[in-house]
Amino acid sequence: MLRAAISQATRKCSNACSVKCKRLEGKVAIVTGSTNGIGLSIAKRLAQEGAKVMINSRKESNVKKAVDELKCAKLQVAGAVCHVGKSADRKNLLEKTKTCFGGLDILVCNAAVSPALSTTMETTEKLWDKIFDTNVKSTFLFMKESLPFLKCSKSPSIIIVTSVAAYHPIDLYQSETTHDSVVSNISMGRTGTPDEIAGVAAFLASDDASYITGESIVVAGGMKSRL
Repeated sequence: MLRAAISQATRKCSNACSVKCKRLEGKVAIVTGSTNGIGLSIAKRLAQEGAKVMINSRKESNVKKAVDELKCAKLQVAGAVCHVGKSADRKNLLEKTKTCFGGLDILVCNAAVSPALSTTMETTEKLWDKIFDTNVKSTFLFMKESLPFLKCSKSPSIIIVTSVAAYHPIDLYQSETTHDSVVSNISMGRTGTPDEIAGVAAFLASDDASYITGESIVVAGGMKSRL
């Protein structure tokens, strides 16, 4: 009961903060893969805290929909089509961000592919290359290409979003029973929400996290408890 009360209070505080805090006022952010899910939630939260955010993904229709949604909420955003695996698209995204907003302070690498997974023996080389090229190689290259822009910022931040499965391998979700088994290993008894991930990203992008660097922050409800 105490844990539930603390959790509820934390969520209320987080919701209030997203409206009242302006920790990112004057900053410019790129969030890759930001038209839905965790990426959209991060983009929205950064904008709520005062940042100007460049929305992007592979499909123009998805970019337009997300930009319209956030602009309706009176948030400062713009959009661009970008396939992070394509060098020309990454370059265009950086240049458009500079043109629209004047520079870059925050880079959130969130874009990733999650094709239908299978067993080791059933995974083809083509599928493995697709996962590695998009989730690993393009992330490294985009960080590298962003550095000349970020070096002009007084307080630059790079945040990489990845799966907790990197720490704690998770069985393939083949049934409701498997899902229940995974949740049973989470101390808080539930899976997280995109907004909860977004709150952590906003903190890491802010000056409140100015003495945090090179760290892996696990946001998994206690799945990887280290107490």
